[in-house]
Amino acid sequence: MSGSRAATLLVGLALVAVALPARFAFAAQTLIQDVRISSGPEYTRVVLDVSTAPRHELFTLSNPERVVIDIPAARLALANRLPPGEGLVKQFRAAPRPDGSLRVVLDLARAVTPNAFVAAPSGPHGHRLVIDLGDAGGSPAALPVTVASAPTVVKSAGSLIGLHRDVVIAIDPGHGGKDPGAIGRRGTREKDVTLAIARRLKARIDREPGMRAVLTRDGDQFISLRERIRRARRDQADMFVSVHADAFRDRSVSGSSVYVLSARGASDEAALWLAERENAADLVGGVTLEDKDDVLASVLIDLSQNASMSASVEAAGQVLGHLNRVGNVRRRQVQHAGFVVLKSPDIPSMLVETAFISNPGEESRLRDSNHQQRLAEAIHAGVRSYFYENPPPGTLIAEQKARGEGQRHVIARGDTLSTIADRYKISLGALKTFNGLASDRIAVGQVLEIPGRSLH
Repeated sequence: MSGSRAATLLVGLALVAVALPARFAFAAQTLIQDVRISSGPEYTRVVLDVSTAPRHELFTLSNPERVVIDIPAARLALANRLPPGEGLVKQFRAAPRPDGSLRVVLDLARAVTPNAFVAAPSGPHGHRLVIDLGDAGGSPAALPVTVASAPTVVKSAGSLIGLHRDVVIAIDPGHGGKDPGAIGRRGTREKDVTLAIARRLKARIDREPGMRAVLTRDGDQFISLRERIRRARRDQADMFVSVHADAFRDRSVSGSSVYVLSARGASDEAALWLAERENAADLVGGVTLEDKDDVLASVLIDLSQNASMSASVEAAGQVLGHLNRVGNVRRRQVQHAGFVVLKSPDIPSMLVETAFISNPGEESRLRDSNHQQRLAEAIHAGVRSYFYENPPPGTLIAEQKARGEGQRHVIARGDTLSTIADRYKISLGALKTFNGLASDRIAVGQVLEIPGRSLH
């Protein structure tokens, strides 16, 4: 490799390293491309031109007066072109944080009522994060905007506790609309079963502190395979779980399976991204491929895919283990395949075949709401276990893990309370008291809550 080519490659790898701390190892990064400040006698508007609609958290501080905006997985693309203060803004400051987020600080001339929202692309403008500053009940200086959906968390003055984002799980109910999927002997349609399980899984994940779920479809509509991936990327998902119910000509075949992307599927997808990178609006690992040569672009895609596939295998293994407690598992190892919905280069992805709808017994169980709930609970437990072991920086789960809180242990064969206490470095008494145990007797499958360090 020539010296110039090697230098280019090193620059590209450095760009990837910048993106890695955000959300998940290769989640898309928001670039702050420009900052504009406009003001009137009583109101000031700050506009950040951004590469994608960002999540953001806003709070105020006093003595001196400041407005602080934290933007997960973001960085400045204009480090030497920060605007001077204007109107109510005395100074604009921004700096990266250890968790990969960007903290923007507006030093103020006086206390104000802030309001932040995301504006959708309109005319010559792309995505914008808009911060209006002024007294309650007034109007800021005019600037045409189209409001887009983007959540803002507003904290009271001085409150820095709880500024942590959720882990986002994209749940993909297989088939839908004109595509019914497999059909059982009793007429059970795969598309109906997968949607029912997916809704239950979403409800279970949404009850989990620090986690939330989004559905690629929440009705009986047809969605192309590539669109399912795009929706997960749009929602900045940390993981993609596609739910299916298998079928086979031999109706005696039964059991669950979990799939991740095969090496061949990854290779084909990498070639597709490489061929279409000039027309792709999406980033890979927070880095655009459009301006990279073939060698560098290929390396960046490989790095992203390898990280995603490694995480996929680990998470899928957790899910498979929990499904094994619900019923028969057809294959006790995670399987590899080239399914299109598994091909996102930077979102860990798995496809769960919950059962064989072609098997009369499993068809009956798939129609049963209690069994659907058990499947949803098993998938949730596996995903939860993975993220409690590998929490993305800046999430509530990462904060809980740092404090030793929020962990659960599912009793396996051979476990004793003493070995569990040793594993989590807590006292046996604290473990028993926290779980209301009067004796040392435990059962396989029983779930224990692990107390935080302050309770040890």
